[in-house]
Amino acid sequence: MPAPTVLTARALLLDMDGTLVNSDAVVERIWRGWAERHGLDPDEVMKVAHGRQGHATMAALLPDRPVEQNLADNTRMLAEETADTDGVVEIPGAAAFLASLHGLPHALVTSADVPLATARMAAAGLSLPEIRITAESVGASKPDPEGFLKGAAELGVAPADCVVFEDSGAGIAAGKAAGMRVVGIGPRAGFHGPDVTVRDLTQVKVEAGADGTIRLHVG
Repeated sequence: MPAPTVLTARALLLDMDGTLVNSDAVVERIWRGWAERHGLDPDEVMKVAHGRQGHATMAALLPDRPVEQNLADNTRMLAEETADTDGVVEIPGAAAFLASLHGLPHALVTSADVPLATARMAAAGLSLPEIRITAESVGASKPDPEGFLKGAAELGVAPADCVVFEDSGAGIAAGKAAGMRVVGIGPRAGFHGPDVTVRDLTQVKVEAGADGTIRLHVG
């Protein structure tokens, strides 16, 4: 059995869907329905949908559609997703992982808006981090690095001193573009080049250093 990878950071930036919360059941229901309404292959849509804001997914899949139409469609779908928490559960180890971060610099960086993030974290029985970068906080969706850079700035930590936790290709690309190291969570992550990949958060142990650093034992 290989020894865990040890990463040292000054702050952690955490994605939500697929990283802390398993919301795949809802995402699949909502986006497969959208794909069918627009005559698109649902499997191809699902390859794009994870990790991005909805309107960014729509823009990638329907490039000729007006932005205003995407934004209006996204607003309707966010309301559907917020109301549908059936099957939303924590990623194994998420509650213990968040508890281990008490008093350490960390932030949630999610493509969800505030109502959706609040609903899903509550459905999974998880506490929201005090610092949150949500869809309302940014002008560009992942894979743009804006969200992670804002999270680092809110925490007062240089990007190179941050470690990102992500599951999706868009999120991993955003973390890399921000100049951060990335821990990939779950089966999707390994295909997108994170620095290290784990099955779930039971494979991550957090240790607070006396010098204010955070030591992560990953694997």
